[in-house]
Amino acid sequence: MHVRLYDPIANDSLLTKEYPDRYSSEWHTLSECTTNLQSASGEGFYKEIYFEGVHIGYGHARLMKSAKFAFESDFESVEMHFTLKGESLANSSRFDRGIRFSPNQHNIIYANQIQGEMHWNDKELQLFEINLEPAFFQKYLPQEQQVFDSFRNKIINQQSDLLQASNMLISQQMGQVINDIIACKRTGLFKRMYLESKIIELLMLQLEQLANDERPTSFKKADIDKIYAVKEFISQNMDRQISLIDMAHQFGTNEFTLKKGFKELFGNTVFGFWNDLKMTEAMRMLREQEMLVNEVAEAIGYQNARHFSTAFTRKFGITPSQIKKGIQAIV
Repeated sequence: MHVRLYDPIANDSLLTKEYPDRYSSEWHTLSECTTNLQSASGEGFYKEIYFEGVHIGYGHARLMKSAKFAFESDFESVEMHFTLKGESLANSSRFDRGIRFSPNQHNIIYANQIQGEMHWNDKELQLFEINLEPAFFQKYLPQEQQVFDSFRNKIINQQSDLLQASNMLISQQMGQVINDIIACKRTGLFKRMYLESKIIELLMLQLEQLANDERPTSFKKADIDKIYAVKEFISQNMDRQISLIDMAHQFGTNEFTLKKGFKELFGNTVFGFWNDLKMTEAMRMLREQEMLVNEVAEAIGYQNARHFSTAFTRKFGITPSQIKKGIQAIV
């Protein structure tokens, strides 16, 4: 099994990988590797995890300018594709149209022995993808729905195509599962079990959204991009103190658009999402780090430890002190 991404003019190889046959013993155990990417166009990395029937890839590249690369692969797979940052366009004779992705979009792609060209139009590209054996994927493909039946027939007839003609937006739940997969610290069989469960959860969220056709229609792409930028800002600055109106103005929108759009896109309010992030991080700190409750409160932006304890208990139904006592009892 072979994959290659290269500059056809300079003959500069960005990524060349040889994988063992999917049915060989090497796929029965979990394997991991990271490839550092270096070319005249920029640099980055591509991290891979693979085991029987599953290949997970996560890449982040910074480009000096827009770039065009050729690609080729000699096997078939169903790809759960998520573009987190950047614009890309792929052209291949196997598809009847170009495959274009913008930031925060996802789709499911069936590809069978394809080659073509990839255009990256932004200075930063971040993607997450899971390639599945078609047989593994079809176990979870719903029956008796036209969109899924059509895609199933494409796989049976080995005709490369996208499940949905237009891409969907990555939901908050999808983003959390992707983060869980990337951040997983387990090893060996336990890591494989964890990843398999998360892959099925992520696939369920994709198929569920595609089945319900939950694309938001009341906002322009420029507004959606700004709302996603706010979400990214919150994720990177959960301990900051900033008002909703100041945050809206910082990203070139207004309070009404931000509040309505955030709820429509992510199913949560801005501060509800912010609070969920804080509480999840607080739970991690309490369990994994030797920090006092008041230290955790301060680390996630609470000036009053009692207010933090109240919010934490409301979220999880247990106090931070009980979490610490439980850990100490186990130790």
